[in-house]
Amino acid sequence: MDILFQDWINLILRWAHLITGIAWIGSSFYFVWLDLSLRKRPGMDEGVYGEAWMVHGGGFYHVNKWMVAPKSMPDDLHWFKYEAYFTWLTGFALLVTMYYWSAESYLIDPSVMALGKWDAILIGLASLFAGWVIYDLMCKSPIGQSTGKLAVGVFILAMVAAYGFTHVFSGRGAFIHVGAMLGTIMAANVFRIIIPNQKKVVASLMAGETPDPALGLQAKQRSTHNNYLTLPVLLMMISNHYSMLFSHDQSWLIVGLILIVGGLVRHFFNTRNAGGTGKAIAWQLPAAAIGMAILAMFASYDPNAAKMADQDVITANHAQAIIQTRCTACHSANPTDEGFDEAPMGVMFDDLAQIEANAQRILAQAIIGRAMPLGNMTEMTEDERAELGHWIRKGMPE
Repeated sequence: MDILFQDWINLILRWAHLITGIAWIGSSFYFVWLDLSLRKRPGMDEGVYGEAWMVHGGGFYHVNKWMVAPKSMPDDLHWFKYEAYFTWLTGFALLVTMYYWSAESYLIDPSVMALGKWDAILIGLASLFAGWVIYDLMCKSPIGQSTGKLAVGVFILAMVAAYGFTHVFSGRGAFIHVGAMLGTIMAANVFRIIIPNQKKVVASLMAGETPDPALGLQAKQRSTHNNYLTLPVLLMMISNHYSMLFSHDQSWLIVGLILIVGGLVRHFFNTRNAGGTGKAIAWQLPAAAIGMAILAMFASYDPNAAKMADQDVITANHAQAIIQTRCTACHSANPTDEGFDEAPMGVMFDDLAQIEANAQRILAQAIIGRAMPLGNMTEMTEDERAELGHWIRKGMPE
């Protein structure tokens, strides 16, 4: 029995990450919706900020929110924290098993920066810690007193990180680290701010003291940040499946567009849930759609296609020589790369007929997406990509 241990570990961790992530996102979206849906009504108890009535699963629910805390501790108090902790833990474990364990394939691209395995791993780990520290300092600085200034500051932090990662790691490694850094910020918000502040409020109640209202406001600020970061982070986490996102020469700008589009979509729902109608919400989804169209056009632009328009087309033999040099270490009936016993997905380029049959795959993965060769381990050059793409686009002449 042959057990592919790394693949099974990856699958189990990915499933666990999905389960815990859904639980965390679900509770986060629910509580932000609930907070925005609260309404003041006559006859509410003293200290109640607002209430909401809901219907679900055949029953009615009535929820009150105290601005600071109730006068005494309830008998049963439910906490929402482990979803966040285990989402980060399983995500970090996935980062280790896929990107650090196989750093040479997924994290390092010699054409971007020639890094040793441990150099790349240490840079990745340090960036997760540094991202949280810088973000936390911004929140606690005077910038943190202004929602607009803080939003701009967080956006700049993400863009600087994206620019740095794309000049150090492979495309997919860069994108996953932007997502991991933002995900670390979100989890640390829960672990370092939201839950500790809630525990301080509970301790004050149990001691018969009046809780500090600033603790709740600070926790709400971080919770709101998590809410707006969720949609961009989700796309970052699955970006490794879509090479057109991470393969662009200026892919760090794509990160910015993802942050803007995801933020607009989340802002639409938040505004709507808060009771916004008409002009207050009319512009948000159209703006997000325009942003997505810009993202798609920008990510799809291939400068090599324009550059090669007036160039002579290489011969089929020349194209085959490029592919045999750069691609058949994996995509062959007898792969020479020690990481593969058989061609990935059964795709082989041993002869011209196989190359022509898979031409569109080559165009998508090696030319436009630049996702292959994996980690550019065979050091395929930009000139070779341009020549090969030009040959395929011109109908693969002999």
